[in-house]
Amino acid sequence: MPAMVILFVALAVLFLFFSFSKKLWRGVEDWFHVYQFLKVPQHNHTTLQENHLYRKVSLYLHSLASIEDSDFTTLLTGKKHNDILLCLGPNQTIQDRFLGATVFWHNQTDADDGADQNPQFNRARAFVLKIRKVDKRRILRPYLQHIHAVADDIEQQGNRDLRLFMNTAAAAQGGGRWRSVPFTHPCTFETLAMESDLKNRVKSDLESFLRAKQYYNRLGRVWKRSFLLYGPSGTGKSSFVAAMANFLRYDVYDIDLSKVPSDSDLKLLLLQTTPKSVVVVEDLDRFLAEKSTAVSPSGMLNFMDGVVSSCCGEEKVMVFTMNSKEHVDPNLLRPGRIDVHIHFPLCDFTAFKTMANNYLGVKEHKLFPQVQEIFQNGASLSPAEIGELMIANRNSPSRAIKSVITALQTDGDGRGSGSPIVRHTGEDDVDEPDAVMCGEGLHTVKDLRKLYGFFRLKNTRRSPSSNTSSMPSPLR
Repeated sequence: MPAMVILFVALAVLFLFFSFSKKLWRGVEDWFHVYQFLKVPQHNHTTLQENHLYRKVSLYLHSLASIEDSDFTTLLTGKKHNDILLCLGPNQTIQDRFLGATVFWHNQTDADDGADQNPQFNRARAFVLKIRKVDKRRILRPYLQHIHAVADDIEQQGNRDLRLFMNTAAAAQGGGRWRSVPFTHPCTFETLAMESDLKNRVKSDLESFLRAKQYYNRLGRVWKRSFLLYGPSGTGKSSFVAAMANFLRYDVYDIDLSKVPSDSDLKLLLLQTTPKSVVVVEDLDRFLAEKSTAVSPSGMLNFMDGVVSSCCGEEKVMVFTMNSKEHVDPNLLRPGRIDVHIHFPLCDFTAFKTMANNYLGVKEHKLFPQVQEIFQNGASLSPAEIGELMIANRNSPSRAIKSVITALQTDGDGRGSGSPIVRHTGEDDVDEPDAVMCGEGLHTVKDLRKLYGFFRLKNTRRSPSSNTSSMPSPLR
């Protein structure tokens, strides 16, 4: 037994000795300038634009098997709940080998000067490459090209996790104006209640855009596409944005105009967006009509197609949503600023059948002729309202369809007799299945509104200041 203890102590001493000597040798090499350090910051501190190389290095490093050997590794869940992802921890180092040379990457995370209220947000991030001077001239250029190639392969294979970016009210020193969370919206074009022909035209338009870089460059135009989505609330505009992002595999930048203090700040926000992104401005008509934003109409015009948009608009899709475009300045909607207009009307019978298939798994039903007759008489509801009724009665398709019939008869009279759909390239109705919890047996939209009003009143009584402390959902 004492021999085992002595052996264990000896092994522990040897391990500590080798670990210490290894770090000591690295320190000696650094002291005599054997290594050179190259910094890849997350943001360009001069222009505040995001450094595209930083993202590529991040994708590359997190694909290395040696990340498991880092002193501190963060474990995160992946897209599926049973997936475990390894992420390089703050201020930790990872080793890599290329063409016989060993290099080190340090994940540098420093708190900014003035990071007081939200220190977890106000941080300057960078990757620092440590490379031997004798290897630098031989491998640096091919090594960086290798990183680009691996990162591009990861993005093309769709393995990159999408992000939802939201603008903040004030910028951190040395940092950006955007804060991000994983973008996990499940909506796709396959789940949208959209005519097959229209859906194919929209998808074809987006696929053509993805392949059109050389064509746009030959014309001397910025490689971007602009969409206007307009229609009543609950008709699926935000779900369409999510489906578009999932189809393109683009990140989403959601701009809250109420947090933009000036026209120049709006330009800075656009400067800090990255290629392969969908830039969204929701409820634009409301902000312009109520003048609830510091952004002027001329500032919005420059944002849509000004010089800044031309310089940093490459490989982007711009999306603007409105409830109506009747009272909007036509200069905002002219060709060049808006390429595609899509009207999102209230639900019709075709969209209802698609929703019944998606929500209830029903392609045909004996009650469909009655529903079709009600729609033909001019009654209609929004896709969100019909979707909630189907969710509340999803265990019984017949009961769900009956509840829709009742709602159409009591709440939808005359709501489907609006103006016809205006089409440019592609547009129609889309369903938006918002995740609202409803009890079984709700038959009319009034029941849903009463239930929502009850919870809202109860919540107001509990927390009078909740309106000022809660953050609105970026995608509604």
